[in-house]
Amino acid sequence: MSTQSLSTEAVIGLDLGTSGVKAVLLTAAGELVAEAGAPLEVSRPQPLWSEQAPADWWQAVDAALLRLRESAGPHWSQVRALAVAGQMHGAVLLDAAGEVLRPAILWNDGRSQAECDELEAREPATRRITANRAMAGFTAPKLLWVAKHEPDVFARTAKVLLPKDWLVWRLCGQMSTDTSDAAGTLWLDVARRQWSEAMLAACGMRVQQMPALHEGPEPVGTLRDEWASRWELPRGVQVAAGAGDNAAGAIGVGVVRPGQALLSLGTSGVIFTPVAEPLAAPERGVHTFCHALPGVWHQMAVMLNAASALAWWSRITGAEPASLLAELPDAPAREAAPLFLPYLSGERTPHADPGATATFLGLTAAHDRPAMSYAVIEGVAHVFADGLAALQAAGSRPERLLAIGGGARSPAWLQLIADTLQLPVDQPAGAEMGPALGAARLALLALGHPFEAVVQPPRIACSYTPDAQRVPACQRRLQRFRAAWAPLRALS
Repeated sequence: MSTQSLSTEAVIGLDLGTSGVKAVLLTAAGELVAEAGAPLEVSRPQPLWSEQAPADWWQAVDAALLRLRESAGPHWSQVRALAVAGQMHGAVLLDAAGEVLRPAILWNDGRSQAECDELEAREPATRRITANRAMAGFTAPKLLWVAKHEPDVFARTAKVLLPKDWLVWRLCGQMSTDTSDAAGTLWLDVARRQWSEAMLAACGMRVQQMPALHEGPEPVGTLRDEWASRWELPRGVQVAAGAGDNAAGAIGVGVVRPGQALLSLGTSGVIFTPVAEPLAAPERGVHTFCHALPGVWHQMAVMLNAASALAWWSRITGAEPASLLAELPDAPAREAAPLFLPYLSGERTPHADPGATATFLGLTAAHDRPAMSYAVIEGVAHVFADGLAALQAAGSRPERLLAIGGGARSPAWLQLIADTLQLPVDQPAGAEMGPALGAARLALLALGHPFEAVVQPPRIACSYTPDAQRVPACQRRLQRFRAAWAPLRALS
């Protein structure tokens, strides 16, 4: 292929999030030409449950790609590859004919806490093999729950796919996964980047029920002709293995080397930092996973409640998130605001407690909606501070953070996080499209484009440095927040 033809190529990046699908069109020169999205809803049929129908994912992908085509112009005919990033840990159960057996159990589903203890009892080497402690969000405990509570479904399960891998299968007909997403199942030997027969056996499963393993940039198939026709794409579009959403987000902002770090302010909250070897710290609730690039791993603090907390407060108040952020009280009034423990969906790092619940603390008749809105976003900043402390105790020392995700569009929120964590926070241009952009970059790598040309650091739209006048008050409130955890948890 000539240099000229390489330079005119375009790729698509898809991000299957919990609240929606995002799609971007990226040129080989790194120009973000178009973006589109489609919303998703989460079903919570019982306490602690969180599910989605895979068919809804497909409808959202279809809608997003049709909208993307409308704004892509002549670049649409130059699309040569695509890749998918996606929410991690979900379980899509398929029978021998490829039919979905039940709604997908999502990452923030907490029903399988008891099965975590059972898994580690069945396989005492769980933490050594997987570099992680068993938590209810991971995939393996979900299958133990299904085996116990839905034995007929478990007996008919021929394949288990992660959410984005189900989309890849629909797109190209190949059942595959990548090591970054597979590392979040508790079935992967993270150091060896291979399926662990021991971990699968502990769940009553076999390697044959797993998809083929690849590294993120590897091509796994080509887009089915029926979808190429529907979306008016060229024939032969390559489909890359893709990545878990956090690893893809890191690729999207160029966080691929030790010492770098990103902060994802999406539905969940993440602090992500690459490492050169799989250094495990499961006792601190720190995740150690494979990165989406060969020979690279990462440590990650994952907090289950981030922008979702503001979305919840928006539903309660009937006000849009942007309006709530616009009415925050000024600095002198903030120290009198109530505290908010934002554990609406349990918590992962550092508490590993799916049963944790949310609480307003110190609420009085004098408090108004702006004060409570501030408490909500401050509570999210506090859980990020807990996550950072866990990473620091595990040996990571990030010097600044790149912020991505929908919440990263808020200057007030990013400044509050900088003040609370006492670290500078950089806001890249296009921060909210991070995982989709990372998926698009993986698609470019699948086409053979040079790594250094593709994985460029982003242009920084704005940087937020800790405000020395606000830091002391933020630290006082953080200490109260941490002191409230144990006694309030004992009462919940």
